Amino acid sequence: MELPWLGEHCSERTCKQLDFLPLKCDACGEVFCKDHIRYDDHKCSSAYKKNVQVPVCPLCNTPIPVQKGEIPDIVVGAHMDKDCKYNPAQQKQKIFTNKCTKPGCRRKEMMKVVCEQCGGSFCIKHRHPLDHACRGSSQPISKA
Repeated sequence: MELPWLGEHCSERTCKQLDFLPLKCDACGEVFCKDHIRYDDHKCSSAYKKNVQVPVCPLCNTPIPVQKGEIPDIVVGAHMDKDCKYNPAQQKQKIFTNKCTKPGCRRKEMMKVVCEQCGGSFCIKHRHPLDHACRGSSQPISKA
């Protein structure tokens, strides 16, 4: 070896390769070669400090903060019991909410159908001015 002071040996006990561009693990602080730098590759005992995941509530889809040392399942369960904003009634909202204003008609439509002449909200069957006896204009547009 011409330059033995350059580089460092991999800290993985099965490797010990001399690496001229060693990488330092940000969790445990030991030096590794490119093949052993990942937490799983060198079985890092300090990976839990850096490998942080934020659990999400399965009901309201909100991220739940978890402090160090807490078990995420218990924290999410406590959130679901106390602070969860999930509303099961919100899932079953009615789609057909626009009621026809023609007297005697009880139909409801998903989208609002507004008459251009009188401004009333009608169902598809009564949407034309002749079908709902429109009083918005003095003359009917057509008799078709």
